[in-house]
Amino acid sequence: MKLDFIDRGKLSVSKTNMRYAKKAPDVADILPTVRKRGIIVPLLVRPNCAPDAFEIVAGARRWTADGVVFGEGIDHGPLPCAILEDGDDADAIEASMIENIARLDADEVTQWENFVRLVKEGRTPDDISATFGLPELMVRRVLALGNLLPRIRDLYRHEKIDAATVRHLTMASKSQQKAWLALHDDPDAYVPTGHQLKAWLFGGQSIKAAHALFDVEASGLQTIADLFGEDRYFVDADAFWTAQNAAIEAKRAAYLEDGWSDVVIVPPSEHFQTWEHEKAAKRKGGRVYIAVRSSGEVSVHEGYVTRKEARRIDKGEAVGTGHKPARPEITSTMQTYLDLHRHAAVRAALTDHPHVALRLLVAHAIVGSPLFRVSPEPQTTRNDEVRESLETARGETVFDEKRRAVLGLLDFSAEEPTVTGGNGDDYGLAGVFLRLLDLPDPAIMDVTAVVIGEALASGSAAVDAVGLHINLDMADWWSADTAFFELIRDKEVLGRIVAEVAGDTIAAANAGEKTKTMKKIVRDHLDGAEGRTKVERWVPRWMAFPPSAYTARGGVGTVSAHAKVEAARAIDPEPQPPATPGATILPEDEQRLAA
Repeated sequence: MKLDFIDRGKLSVSKTNMRYAKKAPDVADILPTVRKRGIIVPLLVRPNCAPDAFEIVAGARRWTADGVVFGEGIDHGPLPCAILEDGDDADAIEASMIENIARLDADEVTQWENFVRLVKEGRTPDDISATFGLPELMVRRVLALGNLLPRIRDLYRHEKIDAATVRHLTMASKSQQKAWLALHDDPDAYVPTGHQLKAWLFGGQSIKAAHALFDVEASGLQTIADLFGEDRYFVDADAFWTAQNAAIEAKRAAYLEDGWSDVVIVPPSEHFQTWEHEKAAKRKGGRVYIAVRSSGEVSVHEGYVTRKEARRIDKGEAVGTGHKPARPEITSTMQTYLDLHRHAAVRAALTDHPHVALRLLVAHAIVGSPLFRVSPEPQTTRNDEVRESLETARGETVFDEKRRAVLGLLDFSAEEPTVTGGNGDDYGLAGVFLRLLDLPDPAIMDVTAVVIGEALASGSAAVDAVGLHINLDMADWWSADTAFFELIRDKEVLGRIVAEVAGDTIAAANAGEKTKTMKKIVRDHLDGAEGRTKVERWVPRWMAFPPSAYTARGGVGTVSAHAKVEAARAIDPEPQPPATPGATILPEDEQRLAA
């Protein structure tokens, strides 16, 4: 390497430079110094293919700042340069990155672009780690960004999404990434980010492979890793719990075989609190507590009794019989045998007691179980006006009143935000089921209506099918508000709404007006203001049951949902009530069928 002064006209930015082909770098921080003193720190250059020409490997910001100053009429003369010997591109890329990272932090996407170029030039992650003094894991994290769609990388580069969201997106397939981008682009959609994104990717539960008590490889269960390489997660949470519960039972049986008085499995809905227990030896009746978490993690606490039992031990009293505990009457395999046969008998007999089955179904919908989960419709929107419109809607107010009444029937707190969405533990499920058995049929139907109402997906064909079946008139539940008018953007559609509300003559006369004027005409007719004829109970076509569009362009979700209902009706035009032997028809259904 040698030092020399080179005219700025003989210099250009090398393709190996981190800032090549980027927009002009921000040089505001160094301009004052360059104006006064010129370039002090030499640029790193190497000979170009053209005679007497050199390309800048590192120092593009200084060269750019000198060009700005030169344009202002200040010429500091040739620039000081350190000239590299001819070498491979990898050397030049490393030189550029070393200097740039030392002077101005590069964003991770820019690092990824340059790390990838180094890999293509033959450098390994170990080589890159050693060259830049970075942990190998950090290098691999940066390289992991290559799994992302270019647009997601751009969002990350411009700080539109955070690091946690990007990390979880590296686990997503390309189709999942496209689906996530579609949600991101929809102003009315809920877009999962951070840890919520992980749950979205895995369909609810994200369970680390490290929490498995069984041999993951031998189990054949599919796992997926984030490309940072730190964690692996099970693709099928239900399959994990089947294998994990079997492993927990095996561990329990092994402890009992080893002579422990009892082995207590603490379910995810409860917690083992050490301050509520004290240590006790096996010979004094100490138990083993196996605490299970909803994350799949299992912790074992050997030799504990309750504080009350510990006081008895201090007094010389034995816990239980006072003798070495006898082994349980049955093995874990026998317990499984009993459980399966009891299960088979109960579900067969249940078919003759549909009123009991209905209550059990509702209890599962409310509380959930490892095999049955119901999630309330989140009713999310990022638009504040839409959110406020929904909160003040008559439909939401009436449903909230019914929900609070049902919470009271179930002895739940009136402040609970939903009836559904329980934690799925057996104790809670049994409690709700027993409570439902005490309620009369009309009350059960009230509970059922609220439960299914909470779990009814917004925008689904089911909403359209129900609305049509019960002859719902939206004019009873909705009237045009500010949020509605703000969301009308299509002038052709607005013109047809004017014609629908004010008549064709007024619509034709105001066809060339601004949308603001046209919206006011509609508002005045709906309010009977400004001398306009008042129009009662108007509902836009999209909102009615059945819905329709104003143009032939389509793209209306409610119309698409209705098309699905019509397709289903074509298959089964006149659904008949099931003729189930022994079925109990509740009073409301009996009246409906009679009608």
